[in-house]
Amino acid sequence: MTAPFRFPRFFVTSPQPCPYLPGRQERKVFTELSGPNATELNDALGRIGFRRSQSVAYRPSCAGCAACVSVRVRTREFEPNATQRKLMRRHADLDVAACRPWATDEQYTLMRRYLSARHPGGGMAAMDEGDFSDMIEHSPVNSVVVEYREPSEGTRPGRVIGCCLTDRQADGLSMVYSFFDPDQDTRPALGNFIILDHIARARAAGLPYVYLGYWVSGSRRMAYKTRYRPIEMLGPNGWVLMPEDEVATAPVGA
Repeated sequence: MTAPFRFPRFFVTSPQPCPYLPGRQERKVFTELSGPNATELNDALGRIGFRRSQSVAYRPSCAGCAACVSVRVRTREFEPNATQRKLMRRHADLDVAACRPWATDEQYTLMRRYLSARHPGGGMAAMDEGDFSDMIEHSPVNSVVVEYREPSEGTRPGRVIGCCLTDRQADGLSMVYSFFDPDQDTRPALGNFIILDHIARARAAGLPYVYLGYWVSGSRRMAYKTRYRPIEMLGPNGWVLMPEDEVATAPVGA
């Protein structure tokens, strides 16, 4: 009898310089997401700390280091604080739509601006249009691109100022990658607003979690993720609430 589900094969990458903690090396374990069970496999791996990149699911597997911790927001219990409520009102005029995962020139131009301003020396800085299309369009699971546009003028749609490639999993929304207009003067803290919007979307859909990827203790770039409470972290004994003494130190304009 043929087994209904083939156990995936896992592979390990060669060590590379860690992008978050200077002087350390990162290594990842990964497997391919393909075939009729790709969605179920992605859901199962997401619950144990894997992330998706195109048709691959991966998680850190670094020798002697466990700084990268998977985190997810409890959508049903989340209550925005005063700053977050103000931010939601500030951006309430945006036109927000979940679109099929199809790359556009407008999205790519925004991505280039974002990378140049926020991550000029990062691993994605050399991404070209083909790489961008692959990231957006090559998904074996249920994915959308949530677009955030300025208010339309008549029949003309407003310009795209934020995007998030998002997977819908069985128990939540997984924010695969987001990018936005880096100009903080006209639209401050867009990155934070995109997270707040995803929390609202997940709750409206009856989904208990929003997966934010990895939080790295000691990395200022990742500190913003601790602003959304209650938030769970994946430890040796499963998902547990993050202690309240873990405080965000990143600037609010993230």
